[in-house]
Amino acid sequence: MNKKTLVDDGFNAQLVQNARFDGFLEIPCIEKPDKIILPKILVPFSKRKYVNSAEAFIVFYEHDIIFSDVLKYPQKYLEEFRKYRGIVAPDCSLYRDMPLVLQIYNVYRSRQIGHFFQTNGINVIANVRWGDERSYTTCELPEKFAFLGAPKNSILSIGTYGCIQGKENKLYFRNGLIGMLEELRPQIVLVYGSMPSSIFRGLEDKTSFIHYPDWISLKRKKENPNGSR
Repeated sequence: MNKKTLVDDGFNAQLVQNARFDGFLEIPCIEKPDKIILPKILVPFSKRKYVNSAEAFIVFYEHDIIFSDVLKYPQKYLEEFRKYRGIVAPDCSLYRDMPLVLQIYNVYRSRQIGHFFQTNGINVIANVRWGDERSYTTCELPEKFAFLGAPKNSILSIGTYGCIQGKENKLYFRNGLIGMLEELRPQIVLVYGSMPSSIFRGLEDKTSFIHYPDWISLKRKKENPNGSR
């Protein structure tokens, strides 16, 4: 049996049938939901078996290799994902030292997979991820490609977990966050991971941030609900 390659069917072109495309880069759109549904819990894809599926949204804030099968064969997960309250679109990495074309491609893949699940009846919240300033400003391209295909005036999700260590990472994250708030004007932003004041200070009036602990913090809280004494 021939193993599937990335190019044997036009980069999974069938996944974006009937999609709207945003910008000259033609990034597939995740549409604004008719009704905003808030998750009770955000659970990483690899830990999804450990929660009540009726309450949880699956998120992909972990190493890309862990959910690579979802990117290649999303059809395999349709029935399983329908058991959950919804999903946040995949968080494909946008490292600052990645070639620009790969950063753009990973934005495309996140929207592509999100669009596919959304058109198949699953509640999908767009994930927004940015890399260096080329992704969230027009310093290099005429469009802020990190934000293409994400709905405006709606609900979005971002992840800080593992992404904001050190002063430089915090600075890039804050600058990209400010750019996202200006460009997409979200009503609600889900935040998976910590919310340090060095990043979020002064932005609270721009949207409604809703904090969700990362999986490790959530487990610690459940194991020790009263905290350390």
